[in-house]
Amino acid sequence: MGAGVGAAQAADAPKISIMVGGINKLIYLPAKLTQQLGYFKDEGLDVELLSQPAGVDAENELLAGAVQGVVGFYDHSIDLQSKGKEVEAIVVFGQVPGEVELVSSSAAAQIKSMADIKGKTLGVTGLGASTNFLTQFLAAKNGVKSSEFSVLPVGAGNTFIAAMQQKRIDAGMTSEPTASRLLSTGQASVLVDMRSLEGTEKALGGAYPASSFYVNRAWAQSHKAEAAKLARAFVRTLQFIHTHTPEQIAEKMPKDYYANNKALYLQALTNSMPMYSPNGKMPVGGPETVLKVMSSFNPNVKGKHIDLSKTYTNEFVDQALHASK
Repeated sequence: MGAGVGAAQAADAPKISIMVGGINKLIYLPAKLTQQLGYFKDEGLDVELLSQPAGVDAENELLAGAVQGVVGFYDHSIDLQSKGKEVEAIVVFGQVPGEVELVSSSAAAQIKSMADIKGKTLGVTGLGASTNFLTQFLAAKNGVKSSEFSVLPVGAGNTFIAAMQQKRIDAGMTSEPTASRLLSTGQASVLVDMRSLEGTEKALGGAYPASSFYVNRAWAQSHKAEAAKLARAFVRTLQFIHTHTPEQIAEKMPKDYYANNKALYLQALTNSMPMYSPNGKMPVGGPETVLKVMSSFNPNVKGKHIDLSKTYTNEFVDQALHASK
């Protein structure tokens, strides 16, 4: 009955467009899974999911007013505040980045750690993307200046894999399932692993809230009903992830997301399960870690006053959690 009413309401509801920074990446799986489970429709929402290969492109669509929300990394909200733009994360999907710095098998003899990247070319999804932020931080942490290595935007998935195969990059940062595809064939090995809390704390010094749903603060304030419904749908999905097996979750996803290898997709999803937030809330201390990381290398953020309370809100997630009790 409820789903039928939701579908009828969705037909009358204004369309909400959400840009995802790579819709088939496992770090952003909750976005597509919510749609596949019918949770947007249950809330009476007409949601269109769009995809851009890099989070920075998704961010630009939001700022241009072309979409109402973005599924991307939380760190963009800090970077944007330093530029006078106010966006806030209203649901956190990932407690850690879910990213892996891979070194190609052809460069593995020269690159044993991030301290060895001088003169090398490193792949990132986009030049203003979170993969670039994290690459710059890991380099600086290991005593390598940004002027001492090159970054090349290569996207994710097939374009990242091709860049490594063609030796256009020596190493690069990517997420699942791209990482497992390269590791399974022996074309790459792990240099820095931020798919788990332990690996992230070792690399970045604490929990690093990453994949999230963020919107313009002004939109959240003027569209509280829609923001609350979106938060409810996403929180429901996160609860589904934590009460179902990787196999059950994979069955709900479009078959073309498997890249013709369901077993590998399942392995990548299994590797990713610890990454997902159980409730969508911003982890305590998380924003401070992100700010510390970004302040260490980002000239936009360094020395600027950033009001972290304006970069996220738990208001809508708290409402959703209270309603689900």
